[in-house]
Amino acid sequence: MAVTAAKKAPKVKELDTFIWEGVNRKGKKIKGELSAANIGELKAQLRAQGVTPLKHKKKPKPLFGIGGGDKKITPKDIAVVTRQLATMLAAGVPLVQSIEMIGKGNEKPRMRTLLGEIGAKVQAGIPLSDALREHPQYFDDLYCDLVESGEQSGALETIYDRIALYKEKAEALKSKIKKAMTYPIAVIVVAAIVTSILLIKVVPTFVDIFASFDAELPAFTLFVVGISDIMVASWYFVLAGLFAIGYVFKQMHLKSQDFRDKVDHAILRIPVIGMILDKAAVARFARTLSTTFAAGVPLIDALDSASGAAGNAVYRDAIQEIRTEVSAGMQMNLAMRNVNVFPDMVIQMVSIGEESGALDDMLAKVATVYEQEVDDAVDGLTALLEPMIMAVLGVVIGGLIIAMYLPIFQIGMVV
Repeated sequence: MAVTAAKKAPKVKELDTFIWEGVNRKGKKIKGELSAANIGELKAQLRAQGVTPLKHKKKPKPLFGIGGGDKKITPKDIAVVTRQLATMLAAGVPLVQSIEMIGKGNEKPRMRTLLGEIGAKVQAGIPLSDALREHPQYFDDLYCDLVESGEQSGALETIYDRIALYKEKAEALKSKIKKAMTYPIAVIVVAAIVTSILLIKVVPTFVDIFASFDAELPAFTLFVVGISDIMVASWYFVLAGLFAIGYVFKQMHLKSQDFRDKVDHAILRIPVIGMILDKAAVARFARTLSTTFAAGVPLIDALDSASGAAGNAVYRDAIQEIRTEVSAGMQMNLAMRNVNVFPDMVIQMVSIGEESGALDDMLAKVATVYEQEVDDAVDGLTALLEPMIMAVLGVVIGGLIIAMYLPIFQIGMVV
């Protein structure tokens, strides 16, 4: 029997991560991390980026594989790579060489593979925008359209700097929104867990003690004991019900656009949280429109991109309505006033931008103002919730303790 022996592909040498310090072309000391096969390759990568290496050491590998592995590529990773590419293009490094160096220096195997595929296509003569469009899970239409605009105008390095700024601001804003949403949920979860433990484990112990009193229990104590009995007898049903509600909500949110729109409308009415999400949507709108319009994208198409990036159905529909009215010849500031969603300050800034011919600059200023307002609002929410956590837990735990000790106090008063 003939057997065809297949040659094994040579094993790719695992790259080490190095922590380095150096001096850039301006004489400023900088530091960072890079992945390389050896110190010689590390120094070559740094010199190619215009950095003179001073110190370097190998970064210790995580114990027992913790933190290692082939981690997935996150939007933050794309933002970092975009900034690296913008910096190298601005320094005059050719596109293919820039992609190759960034890929080799990345610590994530998936990112190295992704950049390797993109670099190979660009080297073969395929436009960068087309190479990026083959990976829509990492590079959305807006990203690719901006790159294509840069390629057509011959100012790819300028466009990439704008894309990098846009991605960085978008990720920073997303992080702030996540922080604003996570904190209240954490308070509710902690309060629910503590209350459940007390009702299931602690209250039944007191019930056994109360049985020996042979006396009528106070109404508040009976109420707490009744809840405890329900929790002890059917806690698994309660837990299963919570999981079922969460699963159904997730599925409906994934599959129903109408349901997602209703959630978006409802969430804007939540005190404090709704205000933060309002400001975040305005910031996204202004930043996206500023970036795309400055890149030479026609205003109608830029509004289309901004509606998709708004992050909320209320603003998405409003921006689409603005787009329709602008297409019919109306000024954008008048169309914005008609939808009755945007603050007066934003409308006035847009009006000034349209009159002066500096709409992208005005929108960039609006975005900066509202991003700062989101930051301040999240910090304020955090400061507000810290005492609220103590108050909520104090009321819950204190109420349960009072309910359990009321019968003992009453017996003490009788005696």
